[in-house]
Parts: sequence; C-alpha cells; structure tokens
Amino acid sequence: MDESKLQEFMMKALGDMGATATAPMILLGDRLGLYKTLAEIGPANSTELAKKTGTAERYIREWLSSQAAAGYVTYDVQSERYFLNDEQKITLAEEDSPFFIPGAFQCMAAMFAAHDKLAECFKSGKGLDWGEQHPLLFVGTERFFRPGYLAHLISEWIPSLEGVEAKLKSGSKMADIGCGHGASTILLAKAFPNSRFFGFDYHRPSIEKAQERARAAGLSDRVKFEVAKATDFPGEGYDLVAHFDCLHDMGDPVGAARRVRETLAPDGTWMVVEPRAGDKPEDNYNLIGRVFYAASTSVCVPASLAQDGPALGAQAGEAKLRKVLEAGGFSRIRRSAETPFNMVLEAKA
Repeated sequence: MDESKLQEFMMKALGDMGATATAPMILLGDRLGLYKTLAEIGPANSTELAKKTGTAERYIREWLSSQAAAGYVTYDVQSERYFLNDEQKITLAEEDSPFFIPGAFQCMAAMFAAHDKLAECFKSGKGLDWGEQHPLLFVGTERFFRPGYLAHLISEWIPSLEGVEAKLKSGSKMADIGCGHGASTILLAKAFPNSRFFGFDYHRPSIEKAQERARAAGLSDRVKFEVAKATDFPGEGYDLVAHFDCLHDMGDPVGAARRVRETLAPDGTWMVVEPRAGDKPEDNYNLIGRVFYAASTSVCVPASLAQDGPALGAQAGEAKLRKVLEAGGFSRIRRSAETPFNMVLEAKA
C-alpha cells in the first residue's frame, strides 16, 4: 500500500464529507431566505441577520460559520460581519440567474430521502416511479433546470433550429412533453406571444402546479397543461415538439418518438434536449458525469425501469439517443447546439 496515495484518497473523502455536510446547510439558507436577505442588507453579523429573517441568533451564528468555512458566504475579519460576494449572490440569492444552484441541492435531498426505497430496488431490480420520489425532487428539478433554460433556450437553442424561430414569431403550435412544472413552456410562451403552447406530463401534481404558474403569468389563454403520457399525448399539427431533459427517463422512448412523429406538422421539428455526454462511459468520468451518474442511479434509471423501460440513463450519449430517434421515424438528425451540461438534437422526418 502506498501511504501517500492513501492520504490523498482520505483527503478526497474528507472533501466529499464536507460537501455532503454543507448541502443541508445550503437547503436551510435557501428555505429560510438567509442568502437572499444577506444579499439585500449587505454585511451583517448573526444578530442582524437573525432579526431580519425572524430566526434564532444562536442557530444563525453557527450556520454563518459553516457557510464561511465552506466558501458559500464571505467573512470580513475586521468588521466581524458576513456578506455575499458577487459570485455568491448570483448563484445563491438570485432566482432568475442562469447560475442559480439551490435547486440542485433540493434534488440531492430527495435522493437521500429515497435511500431505503432504492436499496430495495437494487436488490429486486425493480424501478421507482417518478411519482414515488420525495416531493422535493419535483421542485428541485424545476429550479435546477430553469437557470439553464433562462440562459440558453430563447437566445441559443431555438435559433439553432432550422426555421423554428420564425414560425414561433409569426404564430405556431408547440408541445412540451414531460413539462413538469412548466418552466420551459412558460418561458417560450413569454418569448413568442403569437404562438400557442401545450404542456403534457403524466405526473398530475406537476401539471396542477404548471397550471397555477400559467395563471399567475397571465398566459392561460395561450398555454394549456394537461395530464398525458409521452406515448399518447393529444393533438396534431405541432410545428415544434420538445422533450427537455426527460427522454432518457421514459419507459418507452421509442414509442414517445413515434408519437412525436405522428403529431408533427409537415416540416415540423422535434427538439430533444439531453444531458451532454460522451458515448463511452469513460468519456463521462469527470465532475459533470459524477453528478449526472449519481442522479441517474437515483432517479432516471429507476423511473424507466418502473415502466419496464430500457433505462437509458442520464449519460446515454448521442449514439444511443440517435437510435431511439431513428427507430421513431426520424431520418434527419443533427446536434444543433450544446452547452457544458446539455446537447440539443434537432430531428426531422
């Protein structure tokens, strides 16, 4: 045994322990509005932050120290006060920032909550349906993906599709499959007021939340959300159908592809947004792959297996996804855009 390598590995494990222990602290900071309040009031001590947030000073004092030690808040030694620097503000306190990260930690909390159920899945080989997960997952998923959609959907992904932006501007019909709470659907509806949008998801509580969001945004006349499966969602003549970060979760992705083909208008476009991944497992053994493989083990693979699906996984890669699209009747497929976290496939019949 190499002692230096052992110590190196132990330090790596210690770093992971610290990261894991910090996660619930981040959840508390987000839930109690501690980050947002600190961003608003500027440098503060524990007494001042506790007073502003209606919390107990002793807990806030310890929480601030944990966050300073983790690098999630900044401590000024001279004034003995804590504050968020610009980078911390944009990632922790600004909900509409493309870099906002607390939603990811809500997803991780849901993964911990599913521990007992997943242990049984590992033994039996059975799946765990999306609706059987902890409710934090549904909220966290929206808040995790929404920043990426804010940053890229309207400005980059839609323009990357052949002729789609012009259709949406002039007035067209779009379906968002696996829409969840409707973040992507509503963003599109706000950007393209001449078009109509339809969101479908088989998870009723998510659809009910999406309907609330559409009403709150004043979009109910152009945005409709309905409970439906990816293989039998209603409607036809869609100029654009989109699957945002969900095709790999499905029990019948080929059936979902065929349904898209059936419902598209002539020269319609299918936009498939998926986690960016290489085709070989070793291509994804990095920081991003580490997160996605863990989430896939806890959420994506179980969701597909619960429906006797192929369990493509969140790191399926473009080659596997292309086979699904081709089996569904699509012959013209290209990667139209990408980010460090996502790839966008454009598919036409």
